[in-house]
Amino acid sequence: MKKASSILSLALIAGFSQSANAADAQTLQANKGEVLVLLSSENMMQLADGKTAPTGYYLNEFGVPAKALTDAGYKLVLATPKGNAPSVDKKSVIPQYFDGGEAHMQAIQTFVASLEGINDTLSLTEVIAQGLDEFEGVFVPGGHAPLIDLANNPQVGLILSHFHNEGKPTAAICHGPIALLSGQSNPEAFELALKSGEQATSEGWIYEGYKMTIFSTPEEEYFESTLDDATLLYYPADAMAQAGGKMEYKEMWAPNVVEDRELITGQNPFSDELLAETLLAQLNSKFN
Repeated sequence: MKKASSILSLALIAGFSQSANAADAQTLQANKGEVLVLLSSENMMQLADGKTAPTGYYLNEFGVPAKALTDAGYKLVLATPKGNAPSVDKKSVIPQYFDGGEAHMQAIQTFVASLEGINDTLSLTEVIAQGLDEFEGVFVPGGHAPLIDLANNPQVGLILSHFHNEGKPTAAICHGPIALLSGQSNPEAFELALKSGEQATSEGWIYEGYKMTIFSTPEEEYFESTLDDATLLYYPADAMAQAGGKMEYKEMWAPNVVEDRELITGQNPFSDELLAETLLAQLNSKFN
């Protein structure tokens, strides 16, 4: 009986040890750090000739990478310029952006709706005041909304400069990379030149000479064809090239992610999964 009791005790100890190891692994997985997500506060975009169009973030461009990050153990901290709830672009809530899967789309909708802070984000002022050192990386989803208040924003520039100087992963998809233009001395003047049709010249742009991508001009022209004879104030692809970005594109709607140092950019909505994989590879490299 003593031998049987000893064997049982050893089995219980071994089982407890395995459970403890599994718990430790789950704890480690759930504490990889925080990732800052920069979203637009706006939901109405100014077009040429005084016209406007509703806008916001694209559901898959935000939700797919965001879910991949949380599944991998990262906590997301959401921020907008005004500290308000970001708006989804209703044009993006269709199965074609989710490989035609209605169930996948609905799962991402549910996930986004459950995110902490989705209805009351931090403002950029609050994020800067609390300090940026705690974040492992930064992610800027797309949709046209970033053209309104992330492309010309000195506070965005301050935030991006921190991650640039620290060499921490900085990812943006589709129109999200337009936010990178805030990382220069006078982003407002640069944008004003773009909107005036002048040759815009950047000063002190932290990403000058980086390889990158953004929603291409052919893709933008297709989008404009859905606007009832309206046009954008400027093409983002031209803006990035004028600032000094080394632009790289693939054919329309093909997944394309460009990685250069800490910067990761995706061309279009269909680059969501590839961007998530690339961002996670950079973030997880510190654990290797």
